[in-house]
Amino acid sequence: MHEELRAALAGLLDGLPPKQAAQAVERLITNYRGRTPTDAPVLRDRADVAAYAAYRMPATFEAVRAALAAFAARMPGWSPTTHLDIGGGTGAATWATAATWQGHHSTVLDWAQPALDLGRELAAGILPDTDWQRRTLGEGLTLPEGTDLVTVSYVLGELRPEDRAAVVAAATTASAVVLIEPGTPDGYLRIREARDQLIAAGLRIVAPCPHSAGCPIVPLVRKAGEPPAVAGGDWCHFAARVSRSSLHRQVKGGTLSYEDEKFSYVAATRLPAEPAPSRIVRKPQLRKGQVLLDLCTAEEGVRRSTVTKRHGDLYRAARDAAWGDDWE
Repeated sequence: MHEELRAALAGLLDGLPPKQAAQAVERLITNYRGRTPTDAPVLRDRADVAAYAAYRMPATFEAVRAALAAFAARMPGWSPTTHLDIGGGTGAATWATAATWQGHHSTVLDWAQPALDLGRELAAGILPDTDWQRRTLGEGLTLPEGTDLVTVSYVLGELRPEDRAAVVAAATTASAVVLIEPGTPDGYLRIREARDQLIAAGLRIVAPCPHSAGCPIVPLVRKAGEPPAVAGGDWCHFAARVSRSSLHRQVKGGTLSYEDEKFSYVAATRLPAEPAPSRIVRKPQLRKGQVLLDLCTAEEGVRRSTVTKRHGDLYRAARDAAWGDDWE
């Protein structure tokens, strides 16, 4: 699906003056980092939307696809019939859902009509079973009865606290919910807050956490005006590799053929499901004859496990393991 998305994005900025595109991207970067909660759409016009799609869609797609893959691995044999993408904008999460499951109907809700219009254009002929609807994101938001899957990606940081809570509350009425935010300390704290709300509503956490108990990473108290911090200067996040097209490099000013998109997420369900016994929450460290794994576990919180050659098949599995993988 990423190749189809890349093709749909090709030529998106044709005719848009480079200075205008750069200004739109710079403003969007500020909003993406979650510093300006608002009660109005961030994407205001066609130039904003085109810049956003070129700048963010490939990375958002890969991050959401990684989160959905982790969720799907704990739900073998299940697939959604109906999918609702709240705050979906140009539809990156809807593309990721189509890359994970087939045969479902998607509805994208957003309050920015230009984003919906461009999303519909990009998806034309590729994601035919998709509706694009303008909707206010906040108090009063409701889901159609019987919604199977809700995705909310890179949206919570744009919302005021009361609207954020209302969006998550609406999402809890679905059978399954996957929330994704930037892999920053602030993004993690928003996911942590939403995770608590999901649990309070009766949902079971499936990924990345191996349990529905409290998160073992305890945030530090932050003084007014200070940047966010968590214990040990750490926070729960993961990474997805993004291949950069020439358009992507042009908009982002990068030279490498790839980048790593950092993201935080939580996936929960009302359906029968069991999380992994533990999850690798940092990049594995390879040493001579051993692999160091930082694991989030159900019983012991976050701990380090050392796997050596003496462990045979387990050692070989550890050498092939990646950040974010389940660990049995």
